[in-house]
Amino acid sequence: MTKSEIDSTLPLPFLKNGIAQIAILVDDLEKAVENYWFLCGIGPWHIYTYAKPLVKEMSYHGHPAEYEMRIALSQIGSMRIELIEAKEGNSIYKDFIEEHGYGVHHLGILVEDMDNALAQARSAGFNIIQDGSGFGLDGDGHYAYLETERPLGVTLELIQRPRARVKPEKIYPQDAETL
Repeated sequence: MTKSEIDSTLPLPFLKNGIAQIAILVDDLEKAVENYWFLCGIGPWHIYTYAKPLVKEMSYHGHPAEYEMRIALSQIGSMRIELIEAKEGNSIYKDFIEEHGYGVHHLGILVEDMDNALAQARSAGFNIIQDGSGFGLDGDGHYAYLETERPLGVTLELIQRPRARVKPEKIYPQDAETL
């Protein structure tokens, strides 16, 4: 079988687009951002708090939820790196920290049609363990985490980026250009 023949039979065809993001859980977001900037030269960082009302709809293990996390986003070449500090409420981040400690949490995959991608994931037997939507300027944007840690060794996040993001709470360093 050729690669294209295999790709056409995969239950998760959105994976062929590759990984767009690596996310790391950190204890202290401000300190982690400084460390990545001063030790690795990675930045600038755009910092947001993801919670209601910014994230309009949230779920955790299939039930409506309210959780809060602070995130920092930066680029390393074509790859986005996301640092996450778990704050309030039950979340897969807190679950992971309790089980594994801090470190690489998930890989993000960009999708153009979240409903279609979620249908494909469900058909392949992967449940949604947490999601959130409505964080873009126009109320768009959706992320959904799949229960893939056991079979794949890492959680996969499907990301339908918003057309436009809200202004970050902070950019580090302050004089850096925007993403």
